[in-house]
Amino acid sequence: MIPSTVDEVVDAFAEHDYVADRSLAVAVHLSLSLGRPLFLEGEAGVGKTEVAKVLAAVLGSRLIRLQCYEGLDVSNAVYEWDYARQMLAIRLIEARGDGAHAGVDDIMSRNFLIARPLLQAIESADGGVRPVLLIDELDRADEEFEAYLLEVLSDFQITIPEIGTIRAVEPPVVIVTSNRTREIHDALKRRCIYHWVDYPDVDREVEIVHTRVPDLDRRLTVQLALAMADLRSFDLFKPPGVAETIDWANALRVLGSQDLDEAVVADTLGVILKYREDVEAVRGRGLAAVIHQVE
Repeated sequence: MIPSTVDEVVDAFAEHDYVADRSLAVAVHLSLSLGRPLFLEGEAGVGKTEVAKVLAAVLGSRLIRLQCYEGLDVSNAVYEWDYARQMLAIRLIEARGDGAHAGVDDIMSRNFLIARPLLQAIESADGGVRPVLLIDELDRADEEFEAYLLEVLSDFQITIPEIGTIRAVEPPVVIVTSNRTREIHDALKRRCIYHWVDYPDVDREVEIVHTRVPDLDRRLTVQLALAMADLRSFDLFKPPGVAETIDWANALRVLGSQDLDEAVVADTLGVILKYREDVEAVRGRGLAAVIHQVE
């Protein structure tokens, strides 16, 4: 069922263990109501991809994910020809002796296309339950591919030269994410509802950890959230995100830690920091700097 109000979005996400703030819920609600793609930008690990996964679960929809990377092209993102099947069709035509009557359509029809994520999403939106199309980390793709997306996100259609234009009967729900390693062009952003996903404040991060790791002591959960807030204020190459907070909580649960002290932080820094320079920077600053005493 599609949430019809902002509060219903918040509640629906909470039922799937995602603690959404009101600004994100408003953006999701507007995207669903207006039929516009949702563009989520923010640091890595703040929960952008998870929004698409949870939204698909809320809507009871299929999640179609396009993971972007440098060099991504049409054959991997949209479609490619099934050459093996085309060759088989040609041989069958030759075997039947129909070569004189065969045309391009006999081997260049939709039946010979292998649908990749974008074409799958366009064809799946057939008036039933709309799929959720996740175009993940668009900033990793080349600008040429970004330009190609304009037709898809504007008119929800894909043009295949040998066949024609394939249009969605009903637009899919689209979520585009970016870690902002480069700027996405304004032409694409204008087609979307934009929302910046920031790091949560301490109270919301405590709620997130309590939701995801409910058996962790509440006092330790608060200590983790406060420590993460401190770490993000340091000048690190890659500040830890919410995903790392949850990983840290799970690690401490596995280790049976009851308190966040210097020894525990030293043992588990590799769970939340992924660069040697960041680990050394935190150690150089002093592990006590991120430890808070909580009643």
